[in-house]
Amino acid sequence: MARIISVCNQKGGVGKTTTTINLAAYLAALGKYVLLVDLDSQANATIGLGVHVADNGSNVYHSLISDLNPSLAIRKTSLFGFDILPAAQSLAGATVELVTMEERETRLKRVLDSIRTNYDYILIDCPPSLGLLTINALTASERVVIPVQCEYYALEGLSQLLNTIELVRNGLNSDLQVLGVLLTMFDRRNQLAHQVVNEVSKNFPGRVFNAIIPRTVSLAESPSFGKTILQFDPDSKAAKAYRQLAEEVIRLS
Repeated sequence: MARIISVCNQKGGVGKTTTTINLAAYLAALGKYVLLVDLDSQANATIGLGVHVADNGSNVYHSLISDLNPSLAIRKTSLFGFDILPAAQSLAGATVELVTMEERETRLKRVLDSIRTNYDYILIDCPPSLGLLTINALTASERVVIPVQCEYYALEGLSQLLNTIELVRNGLNSDLQVLGVLLTMFDRRNQLAHQVVNEVSKNFPGRVFNAIIPRTVSLAESPSFGKTILQFDPDSKAAKAYRQLAEEVIRLS
């Protein structure tokens, strides 16, 4: 049975999609079978892995709304053991359509339960909001990874996210736990970045990953080539950091 992990932060631009893609890549490199679920209508994870889905092509939207067997929408990536349940722009309408559906918060859980035995890990790239899609992701998950950018407004909105996680845990999914907070876009030359690391560690004692993701050019460039950092620049500091993160996730989960 796969361990299902949501990568979640309603704040955009914190490295959520980058983290989901590269964590999945290194879990696969460490011998795990991994499915990435792209739950963002911008489909950045899908595009960043070089997977192209026509807007009317089978994707996670059809599994959520039309009960399409997810196996018919899943695509293989260029890495062995790493599959993706892709997104397309059609997913943008799902939030509105879900409102009137029965058991609207558990639609994704039902989809993933049907394929859960095929994988060791299922990672969900959540949209930058706390709407119904994110609620579906949290309801389907056992663990949450929270990426936090090493910038001035790092902790902004985190209390709201933690409140949402608590509400989901109390009402929909008692198994849900925060696996850890991941510091991203760290610039060691920037004094503020060091202050953010200290502040986050103080606010989340014992719940911050040891791996810290640096801000690097190669990490920003790799999606434009449809590649993970493992494929694009495996000797970079970012690659080493994501490998460390994958090892931590395996150990902690």
